[in-house]
Amino acid sequence: MSDRNRADAVYRALLTRQGEQWVQPRVERTRRVLELLDDPQRTYRVVHVTGTNGKTSTSRIIESIVRAHGLRTGLFTSPHLERFTERIMIDGEPIDDGLIADAWDEIAPIVDLVDAELAASGDAALTFFELLTVLAFVAFADAPVDVAVVEVGMGGTWDSTNTADGDVAVIAPIDLDHADKLGHSIAEIATVKAGIIKPGAAVVSAQQEASALAVLTDAAAARDASLAVEGSAFGLTSQRLAVGGQQLAVRGLAAAYDDLYLPLYGAHQGHNAALAIAAVESLIGAGVQPIAPDVLTDGLAQVTSPGRLQLIGVAPTVLVDSAHNPHGARALVAALGDSFDFDEWGIVFGAFGDKDTSGIVSTLAPAAAHVFVTAPDSERAADPEALADLVEALGIPVTVHPALADAAEAAREWASGSERRAVVIAGSVVLAGEALQLAADEDWKSGWRA
Repeated sequence: MSDRNRADAVYRALLTRQGEQWVQPRVERTRRVLELLDDPQRTYRVVHVTGTNGKTSTSRIIESIVRAHGLRTGLFTSPHLERFTERIMIDGEPIDDGLIADAWDEIAPIVDLVDAELAASGDAALTFFELLTVLAFVAFADAPVDVAVVEVGMGGTWDSTNTADGDVAVIAPIDLDHADKLGHSIAEIATVKAGIIKPGAAVVSAQQEASALAVLTDAAAARDASLAVEGSAFGLTSQRLAVGGQQLAVRGLAAAYDDLYLPLYGAHQGHNAALAIAAVESLIGAGVQPIAPDVLTDGLAQVTSPGRLQLIGVAPTVLVDSAHNPHGARALVAALGDSFDFDEWGIVFGAFGDKDTSGIVSTLAPAAAHVFVTAPDSERAADPEALADLVEALGIPVTVHPALADAAEAAREWASGSERRAVVIAGSVVLAGEALQLAADEDWKSGWRA
């Protein structure tokens, strides 16, 4: 069997487990597996990243800067866009098929043992995300990596990734999301996310609402952890558009950094970069040693963030952005106005039914000249007709399309009618992944073909 087939078999085995949306506050189950594997997550330094939006982009920027220091890196993020190996990166590349299959073979006997223990106690078997976390930690130890940048799956306190002790805890902006699991107020959600703060750790946080900041301040003090907050301890001092991205100046914890080029669009990505720089300063220089200019330049230049304001088509311009909650939608709308010079945007929109679809639609509305509603390829997809009703109630032209390919074709045809029009596909990470594959298959970067 080829390594590709072996890796695909691993993914099929994971899919037989309870899915990622099936979440119980039971981090001890993952901890049990890791203990039986001699705690591989303790063999490298860890930067642990949580928050509501910006986690993945911030994680990717941190990893790139750390790698530019000449250190071997691991990066664990979720969800994936096209193939599950994207979630476990080593030195900036998706994990090799053979390595992930070998890691699965390594953990399989332990998984069977712990599943049997769980069954005996009347508990459910290990889940998709619990096992994926274990796979990542084992693969990073086998590589081996010097530093792992680990994105929380959901929340923090009881997330499977919280079995790792982060040397640095990074808190991206906190807002309302997953309220049924994390809490119905920002303070409640912040309390869960603050659970990644370990005793003596360095904590760096984006600017937060007052209630969230109060929770983080108390949690850091209780665990004798330092806390550096954007705006007071570090921050973005200037930001302007540049070809393919933006030019930044950042006041870090240890130094000021000017003339930085970040190949990502959107004001929020500039703030993510400032947060990432403070995190790397905390990891490598204890917050007092500046990052060497050439290292920082190289690290930022290599950053990518697939599915986040990513250009996937030209003539007409087509962007894709996950924007799966109102906070993400606000960042998208701001970026469309600040970073691009178009008069009208056609929005291809599909979302999951368990998301705040009304909030997302109302937030996207000011940017939309026409909405092409569709559905992600998932059982969790919201009914397109119901989404169209939300759009129509706001007085925005809307059409319904059974699949992304149909919606994208209609949107691209609409946009091709004027050079002042462009398209953005948004609302779901799954939809973003489908868009990336569709754009590649149809070669959207070669231009519109009617």
